[in-house]
Amino acid sequence: MKLLSSLLLYILIIQVSIDAQNTTLKIGLLKYKGGGDWYANPTALPNLIIFCNQKINTQIKIPDITIDVGSSEIFEFPFIHLTGHGNVIFSESEAKNLRSYLISGGFLHIDDNYGLDKYIRREMKKVFPELEFIELPFSHPIYHQKYNFPTGLPKIHEHDKKPSQGFGLIYEGKLVCFYSFESDLGDGWEDIEVHNDSPTKHLEALKMGANIISYCFSR
Repeated sequence: MKLLSSLLLYILIIQVSIDAQNTTLKIGLLKYKGGGDWYANPTALPNLIIFCNQKINTQIKIPDITIDVGSSEIFEFPFIHLTGHGNVIFSESEAKNLRSYLISGGFLHIDDNYGLDKYIRREMKKVFPELEFIELPFSHPIYHQKYNFPTGLPKIHEHDKKPSQGFGLIYEGKLVCFYSFESDLGDGWEDIEVHNDSPTKHLEALKMGANIISYCFSR
């Protein structure tokens, strides 16, 4: 009987492992109101997904999927990405929905595409009024997944001659939102010809993106 129980447990473990390997993950592009171009960088997430599936063995669904910030379907996505250049507005119900998503285990990556900063800081205060964005130290695990970034976020595009910075919102000891500022990762993920990025910068951006994805899925 003991041998049979051990055998059944072994079979169950193998089945769970197979199921996990065959799971197709979904990541979403967050759609918001306010007039900002949430749809910027259309080739960015598809390129990042392909890179991650090839280099860090993820099984992320292609293409990426757009999800409204107020939708209940947001809970189907372990990772969501928000970008743009301009205004962002979350209604009270949208802010509540995003908060519920993040404290329930979801992860938000915000990428300032230049001009987003003052708007997204204001709106994330609706989501977490008790929290402040803090700059993550270079020793943070998000910079040291498969790829090592000993000095933090890479600088992909130059705008105001400021250093790139990685900020986070930490809820009950857990990083729930990573905000890449003055880096422009999303532009770097796009097809090289879109912004005339060098192959080196393109690869650097993809590697940092893969680190963010890896960190999200391994928390």
